[in-house]
Amino acid sequence: MKTSLLGKFVIASLLLAASAVAAAQDSCQKLTGLAIPDVKIIFAQPVNAGDFAGPRTPNSGRDLTVPYKNVPAFCRVVAVAKPTADSDIRLEVWLPLAGWNGKLQGIGNGGFAGQIDYLQLGAAVTKGYAATGTNTGHEGSPIDAAWALGHPEKVADFGHRGIHEMTRVAKEVVHAFYGKSAQHSYFAGCSDGGREALMEAQRYPADYDGILAGAPANYWTALLATAAVDTQALTLDAASFIPQAKIPAISAAILKACDELDGVKDGILNDPRQCHFDPATIQCKAGEATDQCLTAPQAAALKKIYAGPHDEHGQEVFPGFLPGAEEGQGGWGLWILGPAPAQSLIAFFGTGYFSNMVYEDPRWDYKTFALGAGLKLANEKTAAALNATDVDLKPFQARGGKLILYHGWDDPAISAINTVNYFRSVVAKLGQHDVDSFVRLYMVPGMQHCGDGPGPDWFGQVGRLTSDDPTHSVDAALEQWVEKGAAPTTIIATKYSSDDQQHATMTRPLCVYPQAAKYKGKGDPNDASNFVCEAPKK
Repeated sequence: MKTSLLGKFVIASLLLAASAVAAAQDSCQKLTGLAIPDVKIIFAQPVNAGDFAGPRTPNSGRDLTVPYKNVPAFCRVVAVAKPTADSDIRLEVWLPLAGWNGKLQGIGNGGFAGQIDYLQLGAAVTKGYAATGTNTGHEGSPIDAAWALGHPEKVADFGHRGIHEMTRVAKEVVHAFYGKSAQHSYFAGCSDGGREALMEAQRYPADYDGILAGAPANYWTALLATAAVDTQALTLDAASFIPQAKIPAISAAILKACDELDGVKDGILNDPRQCHFDPATIQCKAGEATDQCLTAPQAAALKKIYAGPHDEHGQEVFPGFLPGAEEGQGGWGLWILGPAPAQSLIAFFGTGYFSNMVYEDPRWDYKTFALGAGLKLANEKTAAALNATDVDLKPFQARGGKLILYHGWDDPAISAINTVNYFRSVVAKLGQHDVDSFVRLYMVPGMQHCGDGPGPDWFGQVGRLTSDDPTHSVDAALEQWVEKGAAPTTIIATKYSSDDQQHATMTRPLCVYPQAAKYKGKGDPNDASNFVCEAPKK
């Protein structure tokens, strides 16, 4: 039987594709000999489609291979960068063996870093990106800072140098593997990753063309000083501690007082700054002992947390937390209160930072913390390495860089007002016209730290990066801005009933700050079409 012309073409195409993959696999293995200053390539190996197993967690009882079963064949490069004698920056670069889209995606970290985010690497390479991630110079849990004790160079690596080194190496590896540089480079991070993102824009403006910075922990020293102060407010007097069982009562009281201020009763405070909730309104009456009210010491502690710390002159050190979404898996029970006194995430971060990086004493007791002296020492020792507060983004703007910031209004880890303050400071420095040309800020009603909360929390942000629809994805909007010059406008955020993204329960517009979504007064409040973006009334 004679083979048809079409059949011959198909066979030839398959053979050509197989040959190309084989050549790519060979090129991958040759990367072990790539010479990059202060860098050692540990290994470079091709990984077959679906074969990457991911990091192993002993006795986890979970199939950890699931997230990677759809990952295409890629070249996995593992390297260590040593810009100083005490540096040990482990990084990985994943390179699609076929179908590279010509772009590099840098991945940020969370907390004190210490781990490479394999999930986001897998998601990026699946979409055709060359992707890179790093532990920023140390191995460990994101809530553990013991590695920093006596290692100022490792603190600098964590603070800014690790991400820059990762990027430098990744660009070299990409060029060596594909024979050309990436057409565009992007970085995305939330929380500490948001701080890393701003650090890249401020300190290394040539690294990336587009940067996505979510809930940035950029004012690190004041943020962690606030963590120590809030932990004191809840624990120095044992009577001040607020148990998690009282969170529903606090949340209900706030919604009763403020839910309808934005014109719609939906369990979401569109702008929590408008809510002036006084914890004293739910203070227990004499002799009352119930989870439906707060004792006087508890009400006083809650008021302090909402107010934020102030110095001896009455000046705000860092903005307080906003009311609105105390409940939920990503709410106050996890971040601020904890299951027991001093067992919250903010307590772990505050203690870890000051004991290991500032006071350099693992026995340091947060109860001895004095705000004025503690913050002064923190700034002297670590601000240069950790704070990403520089508002002069002219160098990043000059090279055509684009920056999108976003923050959930109900964030219980980092006050959302901090990001608003930073954005306003950039505007004050550069002027509104210049800022409009390369920076956008989106504030997300009802979203907690990087995700979760009662409001729509799927909009292509970090952890959920999607590059195909700029009307529903902040990530896609960033790429369109960089590559086509189309500035982002309104983005539609979605709330799903589960992570399968099959059943949407709510959509809302995210507006370019300072605009905010306003309910039109009629129609389904769960439908974004019944809202309009409006500038605040002056």
